[in-house]
Amino acid sequence: MASLLVLGCMWGDEAKAKIVDYLAGPADYVVRFQGGSNAGHTIVTEGKKYVFHTVPSGILYPKIKCLIGAGVLIDLESLAHELEALKQAGVAIGKSRLVIDFRAALVLPLHKELDSAHENQLGTSRIGTTRRGIGPAYSDLTARVGIRLEDLEHPQYLFKRLAQLYEYHNIDITPDQIELEAARLLVLWKSLKKYLGNVEKILYEANKKDKNILFEGAQGALLDLNFGSYPYVTSSRVMTDAIGTGTGFSARRVDEVMGVYKAYCTRVGEGPFVTELTDDIATRIRTIGNEFGTTTGRPRRIGWFDAVMGRQSARINGLDHFAITCLDVLSGLKELKICHAYEYKGVVSTWPENHLVEYDKVKPVYQVFPGWEEDISNCKNFKDLPPNAQNYLKAIHYYLDTPLTIVSVGKDRKQTFILED
Repeated sequence: MASLLVLGCMWGDEAKAKIVDYLAGPADYVVRFQGGSNAGHTIVTEGKKYVFHTVPSGILYPKIKCLIGAGVLIDLESLAHELEALKQAGVAIGKSRLVIDFRAALVLPLHKELDSAHENQLGTSRIGTTRRGIGPAYSDLTARVGIRLEDLEHPQYLFKRLAQLYEYHNIDITPDQIELEAARLLVLWKSLKKYLGNVEKILYEANKKDKNILFEGAQGALLDLNFGSYPYVTSSRVMTDAIGTGTGFSARRVDEVMGVYKAYCTRVGEGPFVTELTDDIATRIRTIGNEFGTTTGRPRRIGWFDAVMGRQSARINGLDHFAITCLDVLSGLKELKICHAYEYKGVVSTWPENHLVEYDKVKPVYQVFPGWEEDISNCKNFKDLPPNAQNYLKAIHYYLDTPLTIVSVGKDRKQTFILED
């Protein structure tokens, strides 16, 4: 393994956590490097379901150390609840198993209030955020008024920074109210401070010793702040290069990059979706695939596989290979479609270059494939799959121009197999 990045390559919810969990066995470290509690990573193993928001998905392996880099936003209350839930589920977590970089910034109740207020203000033009305060917290960090974990070690400095933050947002607040907020943070911090550490240093030393490091992306590359469908994007960088800014471990040192795609497309929130379906097929896929947001519970939008966007994601992230998940969800459909080009005003292109306001007039150019009726949830290798399923995967591989190496045919860790050369 050496160093491997597992990255969601569409609009999130690609079942990255399952692939991370499947690959994590030989890892020494599993690392989160961006996003925050807006992530919803679900793992099912031996019939038991686990949901992660901030804690890396490798935590289910007792010998793996999980690291949370400086680029991840920390909601202390949410993290405390997540750790308690894992403890109740029998997952042992000590300071030797979890390290949070001291430079990570905080999500405060103020940020959640600002997030909701902004979404409400936008009305029909809303972004569709999780309202977890992620956007405002990253904005404050960029504006240099954010609060970082290390600030909690210095109460007087924390009080000063909180006062500056509220002043920046033109919110009147009394010294007593600031004291209460500082006290709340310090109470939470008391139980979590044991996890504080220097993730950049740990990764540097681990790399020198040739340890196996598995990086876990959150959200999806098509929600990247620069290369996503702006402004309907997340507030962090979600590409391969974000490893460096999120952990201090340069992306130049990463040995392999694996992308994760669903066998169809989903999207939560607003934004263009060229292959979106609103018919009975969408309802069937949503129901069978349980396509509801892990964090928000919102029904996900459903569409056919979009190879135009998928190919762009493979390019900008420098994928070495990719995994396909949720293939089993498509069983029983009479035909399947892959969008391999866009048509706009009579011009066909395989590059997504349209402006946001033009996408409602962009038409998908499809290749149609026959479906399969067989239950594939127990398939153990590529040859076990029905011929039509094999051909569908071969077409995705062709359009992405990237090797396919892993296929998932169910929710459980065991319902996954590696393609042999």
